[in-house]
Amino acid sequence: MAQPRKDVMLARARQQRRNNVNAEAIIWRALRARRCDGFKFRRQVPIETFILDFVCFASRLVLEIDGPSHEDEQQAAKHALRDAWLEAQGFKVLRLSNDLVIGAPDIAVKRVLYFLKG
Repeated sequence: MAQPRKDVMLARARQQRRNNVNAEAIIWRALRARRCDGFKFRRQVPIETFILDFVCFASRLVLEIDGPSHEDEQQAAKHALRDAWLEAQGFKVLRLSNDLVIGAPDIAVKRVLYFLKG
């Protein structure tokens, strides 16, 4: 299978930025503009064939916000392959559920900080 062109991936990332889900909007308010202890995050970042929800390149942290559609076995297998590839590239991957981000955003941010500093 051929990889999507870079311009196609950028267009998809832009579309996802415009149509972010509630949990992503909540966590983005806490991460943007270096609000998370001075760490710079980018959102909807295309890397290879993936579009990552949030990335802090300084600490090599990828933050993924997972909703109910991410819970089936097929999706879990895709995530495992993606996470393994990202880790081979030197990234740490942190996955948070929509429920956690929406229900307890302060705890979600504390987990992010723990991974950033750990």
